[in-house]
Amino acid sequence: MSTQPLSLLERRTWNIACRTAHIAVTGVLLGGHVFGNSASGLRPWLYGAIGTGVVLVALEAYSGLRWLHQGRGILVLVKLALLLVIPFAWDMRVPILFAVVALASVGSHMPARYRYYSLIAREVVK
Repeated sequence: MSTQPLSLLERRTWNIACRTAHIAVTGVLLGGHVFGNSASGLRPWLYGAIGTGVVLVALEAYSGLRWLHQGRGILVLVKLALLLVIPFAWDMRVPILFAVVALASVGSHMPARYRYYSLIAREVVK
């Protein structure tokens, strides 16, 4: 078994694959809740969204933990926290899921000055 670190291309490939899976499962999850599918049928999609989110966090953390205190990492942690709340706030699941989608969209498209702003360093850190 190789202990070589992942190349930039390999990390990017894994990131794209996991992000695609994450978008797919969260889309199914949100649609299922909006259209009133059963909780038992949707729980696997919830756990899929949590799981793919955790994998995306691990991929980001692989190159260092600085992203965690940057705008991009903080939004990821907020989205994961919201997903983890759903089993305990089931009646609020649709608004929570819409909030997660909104945060994902904002986080993916916000300018670098916010995306890479570090709350610890109090400046943009790339």
